[in-house]
Amino acid sequence: MPLSSAKRVLLKLSGEVLMGEQDFGIDPAFVMELAQEVKAAKDNGLEICLVIGGGNIFRGMAGAAQGMDRAQADYMGMLATVMNALAMQNALEQLGVETRVQSAVQMDQVCEPVIRRRAERHLEKGRVVIFAAGVGAPYFTTDSGAALRAAEMRCDALLKGTSVDGVYDSDPKTNPGAQRFDTVTYDRVLADNLKVMDASAVALCRDNDIPIVVFSIREKGNLARVLAGEGVQTIVKKEG
Repeated sequence: MPLSSAKRVLLKLSGEVLMGEQDFGIDPAFVMELAQEVKAAKDNGLEICLVIGGGNIFRGMAGAAQGMDRAQADYMGMLATVMNALAMQNALEQLGVETRVQSAVQMDQVCEPVIRRRAERHLEKGRVVIFAAGVGAPYFTTDSGAALRAAEMRCDALLKGTSVDGVYDSDPKTNPGAQRFDTVTYDRVLADNLKVMDASAVALCRDNDIPIVVFSIREKGNLARVLAGEGVQTIVKKEG
């Protein structure tokens, strides 16, 4: 389906995007810019779910690579995503956008638990719902969390806002001749290991026929352009 006719989408942001130009942590000014993009999309009538990674604060796989217990490191990464979710909630609410954070790891003092029907009610009331803490279990990435929530909430598309403007046949940072795809199939992404999202996330989107739209969130106004079917992007979908 054309993105311009989508009614409900899930926007997945990498945690690194929240750093802005910093080397670590959260840049409140850049988070506010992202929040303005989300508000503009919502003002056009979209129902929006958000999932934000935690790599700007702590990445579980990196911790495991340095000798930490993988499960323990992943739980720390989940907590990082909650911090990012709260930062985004703060920015959106400063812009007058009602927002709810739902965490897969229960922490009642700061946010709601993930309850699908409650999340649907929030969306119907015009609120943005930010899903935090991935799937609530170690060994799964926030990409898998985003695919799971997109399927659970019956989203029309999963938008992945990153630092690159689409999916390439090789890493454009190391290969200047890398070719960008306008569209590519789920099966090609999995077979060629194109690093769009991890394999379980791509497979979950394929099985539920949820197109994945990869675009650069760092370009101002790009989210609105992508939603209008314009701008530079790659759409991962079924053949035909």
